[in-house]
Amino acid sequence: MFSRILIANRGEIAVRIIRACREMGISPAVVYSSADRDSLSVRLADSVCFIGEAPAADSYLSIERILAAAKSLEADAIHPGYGFLSENPLFVRACSEAGITFIGPSAESIEMMGDKVQARRTVEGAGVPVIPGSDRSLEALDEAVRVAGTLGYPVMLKARAGGGGKGVRLIRSVEELKQAFVLTRGEAAASFGDSRVFLEKVVPRPRHIEVQILGDQLGNLVHLGERECSIQRRHQKIVEECPSPRVGVAFREALGEAALSAARASGYFNAGTVEFLVDGSSTEEVPPFYFLEINARLQVEHPVTEMVYGVDLVKEQIRIANGEPLKLQQERLAPRGAAVECRVYAEDPGNDFFPSPGTVSTLLEPSGPGIRNDSGVFQGATIPVDYDPLISKLVAWGGDRAEALQRMTRALHEYKVAGVATTIPFFRVLFRHPEFLKGQLSTEFLEEHALLDALANNLDDEVDPAVIGVALDYYFKAIQTPSTLACRPASQWKQDARLRGLRRGSWDFKK
Repeated sequence: MFSRILIANRGEIAVRIIRACREMGISPAVVYSSADRDSLSVRLADSVCFIGEAPAADSYLSIERILAAAKSLEADAIHPGYGFLSENPLFVRACSEAGITFIGPSAESIEMMGDKVQARRTVEGAGVPVIPGSDRSLEALDEAVRVAGTLGYPVMLKARAGGGGKGVRLIRSVEELKQAFVLTRGEAAASFGDSRVFLEKVVPRPRHIEVQILGDQLGNLVHLGERECSIQRRHQKIVEECPSPRVGVAFREALGEAALSAARASGYFNAGTVEFLVDGSSTEEVPPFYFLEINARLQVEHPVTEMVYGVDLVKEQIRIANGEPLKLQQERLAPRGAAVECRVYAEDPGNDFFPSPGTVSTLLEPSGPGIRNDSGVFQGATIPVDYDPLISKLVAWGGDRAEALQRMTRALHEYKVAGVATTIPFFRVLFRHPEFLKGQLSTEFLEEHALLDALANNLDDEVDPAVIGVALDYYFKAIQTPSTLACRPASQWKQDARLRGLRRGSWDFKK
């Protein structure tokens, strides 16, 4: 087994991997940029190495600096987490040349799956259904217009090397396609260094459902059920569930077999996720579903699978990278209960989820039965402007979906963050929505149900972070002059918050 693993990442995922290493008796090491000198992962690791200034290109995306750090810290393996270099085949090959084990799939699999058009061809050849679309890149606008006309509007214009919701645009007409073609190519070039784009037909009322896979280097593969990831903003997931409320036994088997076929076709090993779009308009037991992509890495939402299947995916990744065979057997893998995850971002839901960097001045984290909070911050921590503003991943498990949702609702009301706007108020509204509670989901859920408008109208139903600041003022006054302080109800805290001009996100209190 490895003696020291370098974690080439930051935030909550670096903390998550540190904890897995500790439990396995492996020394965790981390790299950090100038923006992360005082981060939680730096505080928890056995050894650390500064790799550059805050811009990712000067630090977390620098293959040369990360490999130099690994050699300096005498690490024999590197875990990339997700994002940054996790799906970069050049990094995988560079690790191999340096004699350092990369904890992830092969460079060849990453290359194949990173090219969305090639991935479509590969899995289609293995009998996996794919969304109707262009079978090659579209270099000219007139060619894109012709293909879109053949497919029929609406269509999705996508970056061939895309991922994470970037380089994706919904196109409803020829006019929109003409406006979006150059913009999308430019965005793709800026984000992925590859301006190539292609088109896919829009799936009716789509649900985004994905399958977790694990494979060893001996050819053994298993799947650990599905996750529902349909609640999204800007084509990026913000709530995930395991199992999906739409999926029964027969559908789970069909999805699992399709995912394993896609993995075998690409020679995949280690942890990965095969993503599908499901026809949400269908009432069939096994509705039409289509391959979307393979994410050749650990997913942000992996905790919900861990909670339901009782498997530590990070530990499995490490064992696989060490050359060990899978001990998991498909026939023994079955879901137990249900779990849901909320991605708590430092973002303002009232301003199109615009990032809200700053210092976390107050932090009260939830706990209790069935609650897990994978966090990368602490009270006084700074959310930098340079990276994804994820604060934590709040997970609730229950004996069934109803209990998981009840626990999540309770946890969201316990969770208090001040100093930055967060997505917590949005989740509190979402988890009261009747269609969400019934599991009637789609990737267009926020727009269909005007969730952000509902959020603005429900602000006064809860005590918010600004009010917590007032409450803390009272607390400290009570310590100093307990005999003169009268008890105040939450409604009075709200009133005082209004008088002091405090705001929650971008809304003023209305009552």
